[in-house]
Amino acid sequence: MLKKQLNAQVHYLTKSSYISLLKNNPYIDSVYQINDSINEVIADLKQENYDYVIDLHNNLRTQILKFRLGVPAKSFNKLNMEKFMLTTFKLDSMPKVHIVDRYLETVKHLGIKNDNEGLDFFLSATDKVDVSIFPKDYIVFVIGGQHATKILPNEKIISIIKKVNKPVLLIGGPEDFERGEQIIENTTNSINTCGKYSVLQSASLIQQAKMVITHDTGMMHIAAAFNKKIYSVWGNTVPEFGMYPYLENEQSKRIEVKGLNCRPCSKIGYSKCPKGHFKCMQEIDENLFLSE
Repeated sequence: MLKKQLNAQVHYLTKSSYISLLKNNPYIDSVYQINDSINEVIADLKQENYDYVIDLHNNLRTQILKFRLGVPAKSFNKLNMEKFMLTTFKLDSMPKVHIVDRYLETVKHLGIKNDNEGLDFFLSATDKVDVSIFPKDYIVFVIGGQHATKILPNEKIISIIKKVNKPVLLIGGPEDFERGEQIIENTTNSINTCGKYSVLQSASLIQQAKMVITHDTGMMHIAAAFNKKIYSVWGNTVPEFGMYPYLENEQSKRIEVKGLNCRPCSKIGYSKCPKGHFKCMQEIDENLFLSE
């Protein structure tokens, strides 16, 4: 929207691990990447003589960046107090607004308006996977996640796949491969692709899928960009944080265990359940995954 509506040069700064997500985007003119510190790129950024900085992270690193560039800037309101109240005291004062629309508030004063066309995600021809090697009308199940408390236990995934009784491609990174192997050994309708495809190739598998089952992950948002039918699974995090699939397909579902007095326990996640029972995932109703 910035590129279209302002006809401006748009440069993007991100960590090197995310660079592939942006390389095909026609609305970004240049991408700068860092590994650990803005010192890696600050000299180059100063030479660009930017007119404005839009800060969607609003952390110590970006505060330093804005100070050193010395140009007008606008920062995203992360609502940390509201998140603290929700995770600690279960008092929900979060606005009923998706985080994408909250991001857009950061550029509203520049005259940017929501085009209501949803998210964009771009693939090149070389990223596209030939899915003729897979069963027709397959479902994608994104089995990974950044934190353990956002991931269904393997036995739960196995049980869900058996109930779905349709071809299922398991998607994840190399770290998910062994879990994927356990799943396919205990089901007859799943294929393990974890670690076998790049992020963009996995996105291609999602783009060509019949539907997507996913935890609260980046792949969930990629599926939303492709307007897929999404069954999003919520463990220790909740949709109330505003990070559910944006403009989600009308057939999509948000699957969660409501009424737990310990949930949400974190705005991000933990390596294990703080209470030890992991009810937010163990008590997920498997019948909700059956399509109407």
